Amino acid sequence: MSLNKEQIAQRIAQEVKDGYYVNLGIGIPTLVANYVRDDISVEFQSENGVLGMGPFPFEGDEDADIINAGKQTITTLPGASFFDSSLSFGMIRGQHVDLTILGAMEVAENGDIANWKIPGKMVKGMGGAMDLVASAENIIVAMMHTNRAGESKLLKECSLPLTGVKCVKKIVTNLAVLEVTKDGFLLLERAPGVSVDEIKNATDGRLIIKENTPEMNL
Repeated sequence: MSLNKEQIAQRIAQEVKDGYYVNLGIGIPTLVANYVRDDISVEFQSENGVLGMGPFPFEGDEDADIINAGKQTITTLPGASFFDSSLSFGMIRGQHVDLTILGAMEVAENGDIANWKIPGKMVKGMGGAMDLVASAENIIVAMMHTNRAGESKLLKECSLPLTGVKCVKKIVTNLAVLEVTKDGFLLLERAPGVSVDEIKNATDGRLIIKENTPEMNL
């Protein structure tokens, strides 16, 4: 059984540590705030100028003036602050973010990431992704293992324009948790009910498999 987007976010939330400042990218990463443990203190940052984001609001409780970088309505926690983009990117470029969680269209076995443009398709812009991957030392990617055509998104080399080079540390997909190493993708965990062979067949880049790969604990 492969994971859905909520379950991917749930697994990534286990990587968030007490006291962390965390940037959440657009898409699956925004769901991570819903699953962080209640007994730890975490500050979620959005590059449009918010520090102290909480879970998504319940229907009817939305405030259209409080949004994340993806223009979704959000909640804020006590002590949250709002500031302009220059201060937000000063925080990012100054390496004051402990963990960056991004979506991706492709990741290469050496840690390259492509997540901002598909040639020939309209895009609103690259957003803050290039600043984030250039500055962050701890990057986790949340993504589907394959595209809609069933082709791998974990590749030997990215085919799309790169956002960053050799920067991704870990990937959580609907099939597996993988660590980027100098020798390729190291399989750490597999989704419940997903076999190692399924992951192998869905991975185009080099995949390192150790004996008795455990299932994710969700």
